[in-house]
Amino acid sequence: MQKKIMAVFGTRPEAIKMAPLLKELRKNDNYKLIITVTAQHREMLDQVMELFQLEADYDLDIMQERQTLSGLSARIIKKLDGIIAVEKPDLLLVHGDTSSTFIGALTAFYNQIEIAHVEAGLRTHDKYSPFPEEMNRQLTGVLADLNFAPTKKAKENLTLENTSENKIFVTGNTVIDALLSVVASDYKFENKLLQSIDFKNKKVILLTAHRRENLGEPMENIFKAVTRLTAELTNLEVVFPVHLNPVIRELSQKMLADNDQIHLIEPLDYLPFANLMAGVDLVLTDSGGIQEEAPSLGKPVLVLRDTTERPEAVEAGTVIKVGTEADKIYQQAFKLLTDKNEYSKYAAAVNPYGDGKAVQRIIEAIDFYFGLTKKRPEDFKIR
Repeated sequence: MQKKIMAVFGTRPEAIKMAPLLKELRKNDNYKLIITVTAQHREMLDQVMELFQLEADYDLDIMQERQTLSGLSARIIKKLDGIIAVEKPDLLLVHGDTSSTFIGALTAFYNQIEIAHVEAGLRTHDKYSPFPEEMNRQLTGVLADLNFAPTKKAKENLTLENTSENKIFVTGNTVIDALLSVVASDYKFENKLLQSIDFKNKKVILLTAHRRENLGEPMENIFKAVTRLTAELTNLEVVFPVHLNPVIRELSQKMLADNDQIHLIEPLDYLPFANLMAGVDLVLTDSGGIQEEAPSLGKPVLVLRDTTERPEAVEAGTVIKVGTEADKIYQQAFKLLTDKNEYSKYAAAVNPYGDGKAVQRIIEAIDFYFGLTKKRPEDFKIR
């Protein structure tokens, strides 16, 4: 008899990271998959669902203008509770640290439905940073019956919180599975500016910067470093998908718009962004997810932050934490772009976040949990 699995998610990052798992579950005869989206992000979620050819069985459509966390949570519980009562799933599947994740898990708990948590165990140990994500993730971990930890460090965090090792499976991160499924060597950009860049014969940097803590002087330092790099390296081009934050837009126009080697473009959908990342030589970012993704494509990453919740990448040598001092950013980027041995050292480092087989391990773990196999899947290890 098929086991019924209900997946609940609502944001663009969740959809990207859940998509390869949901596609495989939908093909698996052991399971009946029910996809329920909260639409915590509406347009961004729809774009990813279309890209991965996924259709929701239920759409809560809870997004409201100027919504509060309390109102969002109440709407999810009210709508999801009725769906769970009708469908009676054997397992509710959630991902990461969003409000959809925690409230979905909480509603399942109220209905005594077992819970599986993908990308479990990441911690900052500061309940207000990031807010509300840190507590969303921690509280989901308390409720979860199955924890799919992306790394050994994430597993250690869970065991320190007295989570039984029998409930934890180290799988790698499904974002690597998603990324590798959409990157293509013959990909053609629709963006005319990207079409014009000679990725084979030029050095190309991808810059992303959006974090609140980098607004002001830190962002100015980042832009100064990039400007100095273009002055020193005439064969260098920089692509900067500019965040919608008006403060970032105003500063980037002021400091970068007149530089012919720096290309300011609109934010990209996931498919072109993934392929852009695959085409560049170096990534400068203050993003968290890119620290996981770019190393799978052999791209060194300079982290434009003083701290990172992904210490495994620093330890593995796939990223370098440079902070936001202009000279330090310039020096490290210049070295990577001009020293082949230094570049190769980071480009060839093994990504600690996955090998593209996380989905396979998660499904094997679910099979094991439901007694469909006696063989416990092996934990993902950095080879």
